[in-house]
Amino acid sequence: MYHATVNNSSKWDVEPDASGFTGKLNGENYQLDVVEENGRYHILYNNESYNVEVVEIKKAEKQMIIRVNNNLHTVQLKDRLDDLLKSLGMEGAGQAKVREIKAPMPGMVLNIMVEAGAVVAKDQALIILEAMKMENVIKSPIDGTVKRVGVNQGVAVEKNTILIEFE
Repeated sequence: MYHATVNNSSKWDVEPDASGFTGKLNGENYQLDVVEENGRYHILYNNESYNVEVVEIKKAEKQMIIRVNNNLHTVQLKDRLDDLLKSLGMEGAGQAKVREIKAPMPGMVLNIMVEAGAVVAKDQALIILEAMKMENVIKSPIDGTVKRVGVNQGVAVEKNTILIEFE
């Protein structure tokens, strides 16, 4: 069983079978007719037609953004393990803590946009790394505080060199 929260307001209990096209929705049986074409879905449910597209999936947050009939919706999914962890006061215990960012490839550090002590937001640009004549923007995977910048501008780095450490 999954608990789905849509747009931080409406809540749904979903218990799909193995196919996902039938199951229970808030205790009531459901059946979907689904046609997929180029990553978009046409769904018939209760004699209503829906055009659905998955815009973004955030696995770590168990969240997805979908477009239904040209309206964006944020869906947060929780499963039984999430419920158990919450009941034990351990909500979020299964999430990994990001402590550092490593160079994804060898390259040259073109620009460093933060310094130690800086408070950064998730997806904020931190470093520009040039590799194979392309500029790659290294973004923060979390909201946090920079503990240390491990490289200097204009320096070549190898793959897995620690670029940024977080507190």
